[in-house]
Amino acid sequence: MSTPELISPRSPRVVAARRLAKRNFRGKDRLFIAEGPQAVREAVHHRGSTGEPTLVELFTTVEAAERYDTIVDAARAAGARVHHASDAVLAEVSQTVTPQGLVGVCRFLDSPFEEIIAARPKLVAVLAHVRDPGNAGTVLRCADAAGADAVILTDASVDLYNPKSVRASVGSLFHLPVAVGVPVEQAVAGLKDAGVRILAADGAGDDDLDAELDAGTMGGPTAWVFGNEAWGLPEETRALADAVVRVPIHGKAESLNLATAAAVCLYASARAQRPRTTARGLHRDPRA
Repeated sequence: MSTPELISPRSPRVVAARRLAKRNFRGKDRLFIAEGPQAVREAVHHRGSTGEPTLVELFTTVEAAERYDTIVDAARAAGARVHHASDAVLAEVSQTVTPQGLVGVCRFLDSPFEEIIAARPKLVAVLAHVRDPGNAGTVLRCADAAGADAVILTDASVDLYNPKSVRASVGSLFHLPVAVGVPVEQAVAGLKDAGVRILAADGAGDDDLDAELDAGTMGGPTAWVFGNEAWGLPEETRALADAVVRVPIHGKAESLNLATAAAVCLYASARAQRPRTTARGLHRDPRA
């Protein structure tokens, strides 16, 4: 077993990675941290819009390098600098209580809002006023799972590259286009110009999700706007939407948390947009 290459938490490489815990340094360097085998695996295979690899550096303990040898080998093959590091070094660059032995340094990967609009998306999640990084990452994961075409974080929302957001996305950050820092008015206007219907998710909405599904109004391109879990969407943001929709509560629960409500809404749209099929998998006219 080889000796760790980095054993001092004061090494310049360690210090440079550690400072990415702070948003101002992430913005200055345009780099962020991705931790754990799942996130690093996805980062290894991700390429930026110019084809450059997203993963630029990997810190790994000797034990993790042996356990996840295929990931480490792929990182080297992709051109990332790989450092065997001591447990003390991993603890220094990690943002978790119990590091998993792999910490990657990645280039920013957000997409220009204009590119997302030009692609004529059919399903989009817009995070407006979402301040909790765990919620932001989980909604991104839900959007990925539901087959959304993009996620947009407005300028009033949390930093996409917050370590908690990255962890909560469980690798989905690397799977679909994400635009950041877009004013909500610009996001809505651009989506509407692209023929996308805007639905604001709010527990006090006038429209019911079940009623929307029954009416057959959700089959077209749709963007869901999700707000702050504690106080919902501001009235001025609600007013921008084509409809304000609530998820019906059929039991005694007071409400749903943001990520759960987002999953319900996104999957409802995904199902409505899918062509109906017969048992043999043939398309069936919904009017029949």
